[in-house]
Amino acid sequence: MHQFCFQFPKQHIKTKNKKENMSLTITQSVSQPELKDLSTVRNEQKELNISPVHDVNVTKATATFGMGCFWGAESLYGATRGVLRTTVGYAGGSSDLPTYRKMGDHTEVLEIDYDPSVISFKDLLDLFWNNHEYGLTTPIKRQYASLILYHDEEQKRVAEASKLEEQERRAPEVITTEIASKENFYAAEAYHQKYRLQGHKDLASSLNLNPKLLQTSYVATKLNGYLAGVGGIEQFKAEVETMGLTPTQRQYCNYHVEQNEGQGLYC
Repeated sequence: MHQFCFQFPKQHIKTKNKKENMSLTITQSVSQPELKDLSTVRNEQKELNISPVHDVNVTKATATFGMGCFWGAESLYGATRGVLRTTVGYAGGSSDLPTYRKMGDHTEVLEIDYDPSVISFKDLLDLFWNNHEYGLTTPIKRQYASLILYHDEEQKRVAEASKLEEQERRAPEVITTEIASKENFYAAEAYHQKYRLQGHKDLASSLNLNPKLLQTSYVATKLNGYLAGVGGIEQFKAEVETMGLTPTQRQYCNYHVEQNEGQGLYC
């Protein structure tokens, strides 16, 4: 399991230690909503004709990045406007059928489907450069390497130009990020997908998530970011209508998004 902690400065996230979190919980005047009785959600879904939005019919483009530990990166991009799907996995190497325990020469990466009419590949790269866990300017083992895998020649051009700009900005540090063609991608095991959302077991159950949907679901992608503290409560409220949540699910998510806003992402 990953054991590294990191922050994403572009999202203005501030880490709080465990003791501070415990104190906050004890003094919190608003009671924490629960979802243990899933029959309430099921009744709402039936009566209001609401169901979780797993698929979005939008023309998509795809980006693939290695940014160190993929749990935090998935939350970062999941709560980014214009991002429609995130899947963590392994890519960039030559070995067949890698797993977390036997990754071979592959790197932990995040594959991102996004709406190019809302967010550009360059915008995604700006997040990439500003929100690295480690390895951006320091050589590190292949599993956690800084990596951009382009899907076409236009992405290659934009990535190379972006790297040059970032190198100028960071000089005299030397950026170690590799830019290469995306030749393969192997989805990681189910327990790695939407890792922060899976920590909310009752909510995940109420969304009818299975191993396949953990990789592909739109609502799971968004909640995996917002529940971790990315994006913030106001942005969440602006996007929640697209997710297919019932009133009870919304109440639960509102509470946790607000509580976690501003905290550091970690692995």
